[in-house]
Amino acid sequence: MKSTAKLWVGLGVLCLLSPLGLFLPEKFQAGSAWGEWGEEEMEQLVGYVPAGMKRLAEIWNAPMPDYAFRGQEESPLTRLSLSYIVSAVLGVALVAGAAMLLGWLVTRRDHSKPS
Repeated sequence: MKSTAKLWVGLGVLCLLSPLGLFLPEKFQAGSAWGEWGEEEMEQLVGYVPAGMKRLAEIWNAPMPDYAFRGQEESPLTRLSLSYIVSAVLGVALVAGAAMLLGWLVTRRDHSKPS
C-alpha cells in the first residue's frame, strides 16, 4: 500500500472516530472540550467574560457550531455523531485541498524559473 493511501485510510479512521468527542465527555461528565468554551462557560469557569471574547463573539459565527448542522445542536447523539463525521471530513478536505493547492503553486513556480 502506498504511503499516501495509508495516510488517507488513517484520516478516514480518525474521521469515523471523531464522535468519541461526544460520547466520552458525556460518559465521564467532563463538560466541554478544553479551550472550546463559549461565553456562558467562561462566565461559569472564571466568573466573567473577557472583553475581547465578548466583542469577537458578536462578529464571528462558526460555519458548523458545536460541529453540528445549524438548528440540530440539540439533536440525539446518533444524529450529532453523523454531524461530527461530516465536520471531520469537511475539515480534512479543506486542509488537504489547501495543502495541495500550496504544493501546486510552489512546484509550478519552481518549474517556471529558468535554469
